[in-house]
Amino acid sequence: MASKIPFLTAIASRRSIYALAKTSPIPNTRIVDIVHQALEHCPSAFNVRSARAVVLFGDHHTKLWDVAYTNTEKSNAEMIKMLGPKIKGFAEAYGTVLFFDDQSAYEGLPPRFKAIASTSPAWEDHSSGMHQFTVWTALEAEGLGCNLQHYQAAVEQHVQEAFDVPKNWTLKAQLVFGTPVGALPEAKAKTGLDSSLRVFGA
Repeated sequence: MASKIPFLTAIASRRSIYALAKTSPIPNTRIVDIVHQALEHCPSAFNVRSARAVVLFGDHHTKLWDVAYTNTEKSNAEMIKMLGPKIKGFAEAYGTVLFFDDQSAYEGLPPRFKAIASTSPAWEDHSSGMHQFTVWTALEAEGLGCNLQHYQAAVEQHVQEAFDVPKNWTLKAQLVFGTPVGALPEAKAKTGLDSSLRVFGA
């Protein structure tokens, strides 16, 4: 059943949760539906719809983070001392959503838009960020915990080969999810809010 939590309440409740179990309070079909709805409804520049996603469960999820550990250890033996326990923790979660941007999607833009789009590659990151935030917030609203990772260098080749991902799909982020273990983390204090908003003419 879909969450009935008000939108702004769900946003306020969203946070990074790292202690995650290999279980889920909602069925896999619901998780996939949430990702699908984000892909359908999140905005993109010129409606190019370049966002793509892959959802990993079970051994596919675990293997992803085993590869991330191995490749990170190979590339930086010192760094693995700090990142190793975190990566092993990701493997112990329930699943991962991989977020991509399809570079070929821009080829279909009308000429008048192509010239503008080529000058603003940041727009694809804006759209990808909205997709990531939407899925993250929606999953947590239904009882899952999540944390967002960026291990592209360690896993992108494995992802392309293991899941037949086209080479024109650029991996942007990995959202790890599972049932939260223990008490949820408290909301962090927000600083600078008094100076972060200005209103004129209201």
